[in-house]
Amino acid sequence: MPSPYLLFLGDTVEPGYAKTAFGLRDWVGERCVGEFVLPGGRVSTGLPALAPAQAAAEGARGLLIGVANAGGVIPSAWIAGLVEALEAGLDIISGMHAKLGDIPELKAAAERTGRRLIDVRTPPPGIPVGSGKPRSGRRILTVGTDCALGKKYAALAITRGLKGRGLDVDFRATGQTGIMIAGSGMPIDAVVSDFIAGAAEMLSPAASPSHIDVIEGQGSLLHPAYGAVSLGLLQGSQPDAFVVCHEPGRIEILGHAGHAVPSIEAVIDATIALGRVTSPNIRCAGISLNTGKLSPEAAQAEIEAVAARLGLPTADPLRGGAAFERLLDSCLL
Repeated sequence: MPSPYLLFLGDTVEPGYAKTAFGLRDWVGERCVGEFVLPGGRVSTGLPALAPAQAAAEGARGLLIGVANAGGVIPSAWIAGLVEALEAGLDIISGMHAKLGDIPELKAAAERTGRRLIDVRTPPPGIPVGSGKPRSGRRILTVGTDCALGKKYAALAITRGLKGRGLDVDFRATGQTGIMIAGSGMPIDAVVSDFIAGAAEMLSPAASPSHIDVIEGQGSLLHPAYGAVSLGLLQGSQPDAFVVCHEPGRIEILGHAGHAVPSIEAVIDATIALGRVTSPNIRCAGISLNTGKLSPEAAQAEIEAVAARLGLPTADPLRGGAAFERLLDSCLL
């Protein structure tokens, strides 16, 4: 993918939908020169605000769509800004469900300017149905009580932590942001449902007994819209262990008013019950809390309270410390 990037935030007003932009900023910030926000947008990564021509002058080579709205659509209000980027000499990179080349204005502008339209959310051909057969190697899966609350960050942090201990470990990306960070992966929610488990098997194939794959989770088993994706990923991944990700204080499912966020305990029980179909000895290694909205003191109190309540290692991977080291220890049991 052509980098450095100009991160496109469109007219987004909900920070939870801008997780792609935040993920690129936080994990590969050296590849990001700035952000492009349309009128009405109220979300910022804190990077310099640049128009496409300014970003190109700063060395940007691609405009990366940094938001993932419900349904993965590209609104008509974005088209003029995207065309502006093409005319400024930038390729466009998208992880949306909607394909860039299917939008006549973008297709025409790309042909006129000689720029590329790059769709990351395109599964490879030939995905088989899941076999359910045991395979060698060790696997850790991050799961969640909701979407957009830290499954990717937890998986990346766990991967980094285990690599720091000298272990043979890979991060396996399953969403557009993870793929953009890692440079490879499987866009699991773009796979036809019958083949999701098989896609997960492809993503994390048989490996040496000492090798560890840390697999980025998607959605939530108890999500009213995306539970099916989470189930296929769980059963195809066949994790030995899983880490439950949760954001303290979140009451309702993001984008689904009236649907309460399930408890951590409910997610643990569901993951074990459904994961045993392909991984009979599956276990919960611990809890990852997204405490970004809490003060250090409040975060520490919440981490300690959850650990005491559940009897499981609990940490905020981005805060690190002894609590996170205990979570890593538990992942390796």
